[in-house]
Amino acid sequence: MHIVVTGGSGKLGGAVVERLLASGHQVTNVDARPAPGSAARFLRIDLTDYGQVVEALTGIDDAYDAVDAVVHLAAIPAPGLTANAATFANNVPSTFHVFQAAKLAGIRKVVWASSETVLGLPFDVAPAYVPVDEAIDEPNSTYSLGKVVEEAMAAQFCRWDPDLSMVGLRFSNVMLVEDYADFAAYTADQRRFNLWSYIDARDAAQAVELALAYEPRGMEVFVIASPDVVPHVPVEQLLADRFGEVEHTRELGEYESPLSIDKARSLLGYDPQHSWRDHA
Repeated sequence: MHIVVTGGSGKLGGAVVERLLASGHQVTNVDARPAPGSAARFLRIDLTDYGQVVEALTGIDDAYDAVDAVVHLAAIPAPGLTANAATFANNVPSTFHVFQAAKLAGIRKVVWASSETVLGLPFDVAPAYVPVDEAIDEPNSTYSLGKVVEEAMAAQFCRWDPDLSMVGLRFSNVMLVEDYADFAAYTADQRRFNLWSYIDARDAAQAVELALAYEPRGMEVFVIASPDVVPHVPVEQLLADRFGEVEHTRELGEYESPLSIDKARSLLGYDPQHSWRDHA
């Protein structure tokens, strides 16, 4: 396929682009800056400008004239990096532009980055239950509110067009191999904001590729996290020390993340292969 990846120069985007290239796809990286050394075609596009997004998804002169799928990762990537209104004004309209331009171009497969933040981060109070799954929508920041709005938009786009497939991946905190050098020193308190979870960028890229191959039509969301927690502390101890008693819908493994990847395993075939413990 010819796949446009927005934000392909970023931390997650770089891993996604390289995996898709390795799988034989043609990839165009749409971003504000190129990724040094990448073999993907680069296109400098301002996603807040709808006209530019339409061109990126319908064809640019002699560069290409057809796009088969879109992976939308570009965004201000977290709360607290700029003013709340600026975060919302960048992220939500950019996502609408991608969704609408894909619809205009007749693209039937859209995968985009939602976020673990919609699950209740920073978890100042105990989650309703663990493991936390896709049924929970509790945005506690402007950034996460924007992600909930994006998921609602996707649901309506799919209602308008029953042939459309839109998959939102609620990524946990993305990590590269070089980030693991810091993990052994993390305290439980430092990582409690997302229930001590993370996602290896390589496994996140696997989830993107699986989402592109996901056949059912309509809108679907999946929590994408690594299966283990950051501190080398049993998860039940972490939960008890932080929250006291927490309702469980099933038993957790000794070091299992309280963010559920059960749905992604079952429907996508998601099978994470990388852990920080491999580099400890």
